[in-house]
Formats: sequence, C-alpha cells, structure tokens
Amino acid sequence: MSERKRKRGDRRDARWVSEAPALLKIMPHLMPNRTDCEVYLNDTIDATELVKFLEKKNAEHPEYKTTLFHAFVVCVARMLKERPKMNYFVQGRRLYERDDIFLSFIVKRRFSDHAEESLMTVIPKDEDTLDTVSRKIYGDVRETRKSEHATDGIDVWLERFASLPRIVLMIVLRIVRWLDFWGLTPKELTKGDTNYASVLLSNLGSIKGPAVYHHLNNYGTNSIVVTIGTLHKQEMTMPDGTKEIRDVFDIGATLDERIADGFYFVRSLNLVKYIFAHPELLDKPLGERSDYDYK
Repeated sequence: MSERKRKRGDRRDARWVSEAPALLKIMPHLMPNRTDCEVYLNDTIDATELVKFLEKKNAEHPEYKTTLFHAFVVCVARMLKERPKMNYFVQGRRLYERDDIFLSFIVKRRFSDHAEESLMTVIPKDEDTLDTVSRKIYGDVRETRKSEHATDGIDVWLERFASLPRIVLMIVLRIVRWLDFWGLTPKELTKGDTNYASVLLSNLGSIKGPAVYHHLNNYGTNSIVVTIGTLHKQEMTMPDGTKEIRDVFDIGATLDERIADGFYFVRSLNLVKYIFAHPELLDKPLGERSDYDYK
C-alpha cells in the first residue's frame, strides 16, 4: 500500500476528502445509496492502431500473448493515475480517495455453464507497463484455472459464508455491512473483492458478447463498472471527413455521479480514446504522464 500519514476521518485504504466542495459533501446525505446515483456512458472505441501495435508485440514475444483486454486494463490504470477523482468513492456518507488503484475482473475457471468463477484484482504500480501487467494477468489467470475451487482471498470467505444457516448468515452480513459503513471491514474480507475495486471490468468480448449496462452495488466502495464488447469491423467517419472500415469495440460504463461531474467523466473517457489511438503510451511506466492535451 502507498505510504501516507493517517488523519482523523481516514479509512484504512483511503483518505477522507474533507476539502471537497459543499455539493459533494451534501450529496451522500441526500442520496445515500450508490445504486440511486448511477450515470451510464456508452461509446465505441477505435482500436485499429492498438490492434496493429499488439500484432507487432505478440510477433516479437510469442511466448506471451498480450490481449486487447490486457491493454484496456493498463489504459484504465493510466487514466486513473492522471484523473484522480475517478479513484474516489462514497461510503459512510463521506467522499474518499483511495490510496492505490485496484482493478478487478472475474475469471471463469472453465468455459462451461457449470464452471465456477473466481474474483481477481490487479494493483498496478508506477513502474508498471503493458508488458508487466500483461504477464501478471496471464500468470494469475493460468494459476486460477488450475484449480476447480477457490484457494485464497474473498473466494474462500464466500464459500464459508454460503455454508452458514440462513438466519446466521443474515446476522453476519448485517454486521459486515455495518463495518463497511464505518470503514472497519477486516482486510481479509476485502482482499480481492470486486466490490472494493477502483474499477470492475467485465470482458464480455471474450465470450462474443456485447457491452451492456452493469449496476453498481451499495456494499463496498466500487464506483465504476466497465463492460467491454466484442472487437469488430465498423465504418467510421475520420477527422478529415472520409470514411474508413476500422477495428472497434463498444464499452459501457456505469459511474457513481457523486464522485465527480459529467465534464470530468467525459474528459476521462476522451483520455482513454487518446491512449488507444496512441498505444505506444502503454509501454511507458504508469508513473509517467501522457502528453494528452485536456484543453
């Protein structure tokens, strides 16, 4: 975790944004439930340059296959580094900024209807690049699929909770939700839990699915869910007015409107598009800023 001096009002994993504008302080009291504050964005991302970039990279390093999803994970991480309000969350009717970036997604252990799912989290650091993150995801997914059952983190706790009698489970989860409100949830219960992620990513394109709306949850601290659709060909109008057939994919993003305004959200989305148009930025350490002009 990032080193920081803990102040009164801070959580174990985040800093209380006590200097937030008055509106952002009042909104959690007027709208205390995250599911009541959802904003949905959907757009089409031009991935043509990224596809070329990945083809070259994979030809040079055939032992590892860097995928569009790996690139999207790093792209989102870079966006969060440059756009810190996108790493905010509201819990306990207060606005907080996370100490670190947590990107979560779900891995299907087998591509079958009855296969179990496992929750996975990536915590990118300033020195990370597309190569280091891609290899970590590749290795973690491979290890996860070696086992038929959960072996670590929140998956184990879910199995333990699920075995409790219904009345006991109701009481236990009421206590967990109370701890969640006050920021006292034990670290063992939040480790790897997508409900505590900066961004929850769902790669529906990997199963030939479309980008869809995905709700937020009141439990936890997750403020952003992004779904990714299937890569496909589509005619697009270029900046000079001409039309071209491009490689594109659709995204759907659900956000908690209490963490920032629409202007901030749209600029963050534009940064994502810029990175995909200039994929060489993915090879730069995350601690180095892009040259995107926000004007």
